[in-house]
Amino acid sequence: MPLHCASGIFVLLSACLISFTPPCDGGNILVFPVDGSHWVNMKILLEELHARGHSITVIRPSNSWYIPEKSPLYTSLAFEVSEGFEDIVKAYMKEQMRVQREGGSALTFFKLTKEFFSVISKIHSTWSNALVQLLNDEKTMKSLMDSHYDLVLTDPCIAQGLVLAKYLKLPTVLNVRWITSGDGHFEIAPSPLSYIPVPGSGLTDNMNFIQRVKNMFFYSIIVFQQKFVVGPAYDALCEKYIEGGCDIISLLREADIWLFRSDFVFDFPRPTMPNVIYIGGFQCKPAQPLPADLEDFVQSSGEHGVIIMTLGTLVDALPKQVADEIASVFAKMPQKVIWRHKGERPTTLGNNTLIVDWMPQKDLLGHPQTKVFVAHGGTNGVQEAIYHGVPVLGIPLFFDQFDNLLRLQDRGGAKIINLSDVHSFEQGINEMLHQDSYRQNMQKLSRLHRNQPVSPIDQAIFWVEYVMRHRGALHLRTEAYKVAWYSYYSLDVLLLLLTAATVMLLSTLAMFRFLCCRSRRTTKTKQH
Repeated sequence: MPLHCASGIFVLLSACLISFTPPCDGGNILVFPVDGSHWVNMKILLEELHARGHSITVIRPSNSWYIPEKSPLYTSLAFEVSEGFEDIVKAYMKEQMRVQREGGSALTFFKLTKEFFSVISKIHSTWSNALVQLLNDEKTMKSLMDSHYDLVLTDPCIAQGLVLAKYLKLPTVLNVRWITSGDGHFEIAPSPLSYIPVPGSGLTDNMNFIQRVKNMFFYSIIVFQQKFVVGPAYDALCEKYIEGGCDIISLLREADIWLFRSDFVFDFPRPTMPNVIYIGGFQCKPAQPLPADLEDFVQSSGEHGVIIMTLGTLVDALPKQVADEIASVFAKMPQKVIWRHKGERPTTLGNNTLIVDWMPQKDLLGHPQTKVFVAHGGTNGVQEAIYHGVPVLGIPLFFDQFDNLLRLQDRGGAKIINLSDVHSFEQGINEMLHQDSYRQNMQKLSRLHRNQPVSPIDQAIFWVEYVMRHRGALHLRTEAYKVAWYSYYSLDVLLLLLTAATVMLLSTLAMFRFLCCRSRRTTKTKQH
């Protein structure tokens, strides 16, 4: 049988196995999400799980930003948080933009790092204290115990869901891209720093010696962050409520399935593990028709097309000077512009630019008139741009955004500019509009991403139900993390072999020395 035929049959059988696997009978799922754009991803999973007849309970902060108290998808359980996730992150975002405008000096880097550590510590401490209150609520905890959940589905960007799952002794499924200290791969899969870039390093998987030194430096920052910034926020919590104690890294490694919001069309190739399921772009769908007024505006662009711009849910407004500079660039262009901007209306705004509070981003990206996507580089937006094949002009602001855009730039589908260098904005826009390579590269990525035997969302639901059917997935979980570091790297074996080789070498030398000395004594005796 020809190789391509055998391969085709294998793919078809694989698709059939997932498509026709019997659904899990009415599972009972406890969900501990993270607010903001992370909830957008989680909600898509919940919609699919609800459609399959599963019962869902969502634990949400009472002052939640995005997560509604009442929903046809789930019942909710509220707990008190002293300060909302939105408030903390927005305050950090404003400071981040202010410091970035100072330029790219070493002092700026240390200011940004210090501020980042401060906000991370505050987020984890705030939510850790909130979980303590929840665990101390006897009525609520009894209700959770009596509900006999099949698993906990959580986003480990904040670790409270992991701790709660451990307390309830339930299997855990992670809806994950980032963990408490960066890319989740680094905690469960072999991650050689020689070719796997650390988040924040600004590196690709092709590094020279100096870049590998830089990569090691950034890795040390992540280790420091986990050990001295994030870890202490959970130490007392784990010691008091978890039998035998725990730490966040061990809880991550004990998770049954990692639904990883990435894939190797987007990310750099690297070692992985059998319980990591790649669902990058699972939220992407074909574009729907635009509202009539927006469609009229888009069509009025004619052959020039449309540029769309949004900097995500956290950025209501750019600094006024930056907004005015961007608006003046847009005003010169023949394209129409749709810009999500909720701040003060720029004084330089042109007639070709439509300011909106909200835009149907997926549908605009899928519209044939859309030429360029100006974005901050959030995971959702980047993956939707890949799905629809639209080149991206990136203005990263914080967290994972630069790393996301870097991967697209390395593949020729994006260009990154810094907020402190908005004077290059016009050059970047024109380059993306007039160099066909950007669109061609993004369309190639789109074809690669769509060419899968099973859709990412179907993969995700299959593995959630898999954990429910089998009460976990221990057989897919490595035990390597329980091995001492010197055993993991076989340093003890190497020491033994070096010791044995050294003993053999010294023994051989001693034998030769003994024989030589004996030969000399014999010769001297004969001469006498």
